Amino acid sequence: MASCAALSPLRASLLRRGAQSLRRPAAIAVSPRLPAASAAFGVRRSFSSYLVTPQELADALKKSPTAPNSPEPRVIPLCASWFLPNDPQGRTGIQVFTEKRIPRARFFDLDKVIDKRSPYPHMLPNPKNFAEAMSELGIRYEDTVVVYDSHELGIFSAPRAAWTLKVFGHPKVHILNNFRIWVEQGLPIESGNVWTVECGTYPIPKMDEDKVAHFEEVREIALNHDKEGAEGVQLLDARSYGRWSGKDPEPRPGLSSGHMPGSINIPFDVLLDPKTKAFLPPDQLKKVFSEKGVDPEKPIVSTCGTGVTACIIDTALNEANHGVPERRKVYDGSWTEWAQRVKESESLIQKVE
Repeated sequence: MASCAALSPLRASLLRRGAQSLRRPAAIAVSPRLPAASAAFGVRRSFSSYLVTPQELADALKKSPTAPNSPEPRVIPLCASWFLPNDPQGRTGIQVFTEKRIPRARFFDLDKVIDKRSPYPHMLPNPKNFAEAMSELGIRYEDTVVVYDSHELGIFSAPRAAWTLKVFGHPKVHILNNFRIWVEQGLPIESGNVWTVECGTYPIPKMDEDKVAHFEEVREIALNHDKEGAEGVQLLDARSYGRWSGKDPEPRPGLSSGHMPGSINIPFDVLLDPKTKAFLPPDQLKKVFSEKGVDPEKPIVSTCGTGVTACIIDTALNEANHGVPERRKVYDGSWTEWAQRVKESESLIQKVE
């Protein structure tokens, strides 16, 4: 069977400039066309935390209605598996989703739910096209969505998809921690062709722009690094040390490696258990950030290669309760945009000698 429909091209929204916006709490406004069922059933299947264990999700799915016309909110597993373009095995997200997935899961394609007119990968869609993608996935505003990753990688791209849903104001979003453990615990899986979902009408939301950092804003932060009177916004880079230092190449040919002035290198895998690739416990995450010198009192912008693994840092900061949520952003374009847009004369690409 085939999925409901191909996802439409999506366009990026402009973001507010200036580090001052990191201080302002965001107010998310959503279209008034919200289903009444949201209020009636919204608290029935809430999880206790942003990260959900496999057993918690399995138990919730047993109670979730399966009829497509049910008025009750559902628990929707949403696979966001994605692999780097230089993956040595040539794997793709849809391939591993077809081979092994949580029963009745839907597939969120990070290569399609984007701004396709942008020269940079994975830039956020605009609200209208985000709503179209959710409609085509058969996800309703009142549904609880649990995003998960591939069995192969553990935690990798799911935080990006979950962050995207949060940016567009979906009220109940969680991350499974994680599908590798789900499989090892013998919980149900299915494979084969994707079943057809019944499309719906997802309300057009308003984008929470205060969660997203724009190129000009990050450039201003980098230019003001170490200058007297600068606000001291911290740039956290999730790429490997080799790429951050400039010693290893970027996975995209022709792109210079290196780092932004003043950025702190926190390779995303140091935030994960080396065996299960699940997030470390909160106390261990807090220790990592403290040892890296991340000041919880200062604003934070997380970055990476294309804005995917930066969301692992953002999620880990949230779990560790390290810093103020309203003063955290993710740089959407990340290094791929940065390395193509900065001028050589500005010395905004640094390398470790």
